[in-house]
Amino acid sequence: MRPYIRLIVAAALLLATLSSYTQTLISGRIIDNITKEPIEGASIHCSDRNCICGSVSNQSGLFRLECTDCRQLFVTSIGYSTYQLNVASPQELISLQPSQFELKQVVVSANRGMQTKRSEAPIAISIISSRTIQETKAITVDQLLNKVSGVNMVNLGNEQHQMSIRQPMTTKSLFLYLEDGIPIRTTGLFNHNALLEMNMAATKTIEVIKGPSSSLYGSEAIGGVVNFISNGPTSTPVIKISSQLNNLGYKRADLSASGMSGKWGYSLAGYYASRKHGFVEFTDFHKAIATARIDYHFSDKTSLVNSITAMDYYSDMPGGIDSNMFVNRSFTNPHTFTYRKVHSLRVRSSLIHDWNDKSKTSFTMLFRQNAIGQNPSYRVKDDYRRQGNGFSGDKTLAHGEVNTSNFNSYAVIAQHRQTFDWKKASLTVGASTDLSPSGYRATYIRIHKDTLVNKYNGYKKTDSVLTNYNTALNNYAAFINGEVNLSTKLRLTASVRYDRFIYKFDNQLSPSSFTGAPDTTSNFHRVSPKVGFTYNINNCVGFYANYSEGFVPPQVSELYTGVKVPNLGPATFRNLEMGGWIQLVKNKVSADASIYSLQGKNEIISVKLDDGSFANENAGSTSHRGIEFGVTANLNSQLNFRVSGAYSRHKYTSFIEKGNDYSGNDMTNAPRWIYNAETWYRPTFLRGFRIGAEWQHVGEYFANQQNTASYAGYDVLNLRTACELKGFEIWLNFNNVTNNYYSFITTKSNSGYSYQLADPINVNVGIAYNFNSLLK
Repeated sequence: MRPYIRLIVAAALLLATLSSYTQTLISGRIIDNITKEPIEGASIHCSDRNCICGSVSNQSGLFRLECTDCRQLFVTSIGYSTYQLNVASPQELISLQPSQFELKQVVVSANRGMQTKRSEAPIAISIISSRTIQETKAITVDQLLNKVSGVNMVNLGNEQHQMSIRQPMTTKSLFLYLEDGIPIRTTGLFNHNALLEMNMAATKTIEVIKGPSSSLYGSEAIGGVVNFISNGPTSTPVIKISSQLNNLGYKRADLSASGMSGKWGYSLAGYYASRKHGFVEFTDFHKAIATARIDYHFSDKTSLVNSITAMDYYSDMPGGIDSNMFVNRSFTNPHTFTYRKVHSLRVRSSLIHDWNDKSKTSFTMLFRQNAIGQNPSYRVKDDYRRQGNGFSGDKTLAHGEVNTSNFNSYAVIAQHRQTFDWKKASLTVGASTDLSPSGYRATYIRIHKDTLVNKYNGYKKTDSVLTNYNTALNNYAAFINGEVNLSTKLRLTASVRYDRFIYKFDNQLSPSSFTGAPDTTSNFHRVSPKVGFTYNINNCVGFYANYSEGFVPPQVSELYTGVKVPNLGPATFRNLEMGGWIQLVKNKVSADASIYSLQGKNEIISVKLDDGSFANENAGSTSHRGIEFGVTANLNSQLNFRVSGAYSRHKYTSFIEKGNDYSGNDMTNAPRWIYNAETWYRPTFLRGFRIGAEWQHVGEYFANQQNTASYAGYDVLNLRTACELKGFEIWLNFNNVTNNYYSFITTKSNSGYSYQLADPINVNVGIAYNFNSLLK
């Protein structure tokens, strides 16, 4: 054969060979099926194990890859069900369905904002998913948080609350509330009603860490940390409006909108809620809140996230119901003018840069402004009272106050995370500075009491200033968190944080036992460690253990209310914990449990001195032990079931307050049993329809520190149903369907019992419309 003929044949054979390997360019965007937000880090790879083509989605959820003779691709991401993509008919938009299976979920609160597999976090952490939030249609946050094992958020009406996470139901500063990993209030000015400042319309998921987390998040993270993770811009345009009301005078309207355009992303979400003429007198309220967010992607590696949340809130403050009113079911209210007003503003800007797939840095600047004005019912005192063997004073006169507290916060937070190929190790370091000037002012008011109807029906302002001071609260902190695989099954995690606090107190009045202490400066510092490990026996069984410490510095109100500044230090808590998880039936039934022992020392209590006066001292110690458990069952695509519960004992180990010894007693308002069970049915033959039932149980507890009075607790049943059709969603929530008459929290003091009434049976009806189909 001649040389040129051989060349032609060889070229033909080469072309035939190349033509058998066709190349196809695949590109698209991967989003969350529920939130419509882009999914970063999703893996796209060929179903043929011998094929090496693959890609990973970027911050905007975009991916691009070239396939060689591929037929099918797998799209996977932690926390989502696997999606199969046909190369012959590729899709530009791929929606991944969040996994309903516990062990496949990811968390971001376990190590300060970086995604981690739930099975690699050596802590008790629970997730309230986007799906749960959207289907519950909660009008108060407790309707969501109480689904978590060991959590009992106490509803005080109109989104006001107390909290119980590995602690009794309390108003103490033992819980830390975060928005996207950042505290919503400054240290030293804890407010037990802080969660009313959250925007439920802008919340994507909620994560609850149980037990001390001061090594990562600082002070007040003792009983638990609640992190509200906000919605981000969606990959496709979304506009949604909704309206709802119930038969107890509650009304609410929501609006949300989001989308992306080029390098820009935006979202807006908010609601206006009000209540008038409730079943108890003078319990009206209104709340307007909105969150706006604008993202800018300089590149695939660098982005700027900016958000602002503003709120205006007002609520009547009725006070508790006494024994006679509770027994007689009398829903009158003696307080006709007491109130609480809150104005809050949070502005945040975060610059985030991915140096590469193993290195990430963020820098955040934060401004918070908060003002609370009150005419508090708990400050109203009758002038006519018992004096010795008789009574003295004016029956038509009472005394009270109008007060305002405010603070501004200027904070910066820097954080860097580095991962390594060696044993899948990672290191996260960070530092923060929070400068928060604050003020408090209270003036005396004269109150008129109508003795015929037993109502405080008016008051007169005076020029008498009771309290007036300013405090500069400065917090400087640094932390480090490390993780490493000691083997394929064993992962070790350790973290430590250093906090330093400087309080500068400036009294605008002459010091006295009522007006407060003289000008002074107080300093506190604390090192908080934590160490733990996870051991995953296989993909279905694993367990963890950890040791952690937490602390709470004195609050401003505990330091400077007396004429002499007490020598107080932080209250400290030490926690030992073990837990585990198991997949009983693959992707259908799972269970988890944890056991803990939390010991508190140097807790601040009021001690009676030899001269008969009282002073705050670090003198109390408490013990908190319990077991938490949960079971989730996805029986099929139509029916799922969940139960969560906790058994705990909260005791005073050494506690002598105001001359009374409570050592060895159970703590007040500490039920031993709390559990919540819920089931949902979504029939396939009726697409878009769902119906669910939820049962909440709070067990018996002591209502006073002497353990001589108790409350039996309560059970409540809620039913929820909804239907979705052509962009519309209509829902009916039947709360307290058995019309159980009970109190959310009951206390007893020398003046008698106080009950916080729960709502009777009520029906919440709502309608929403999603404009997605019109925007495509």
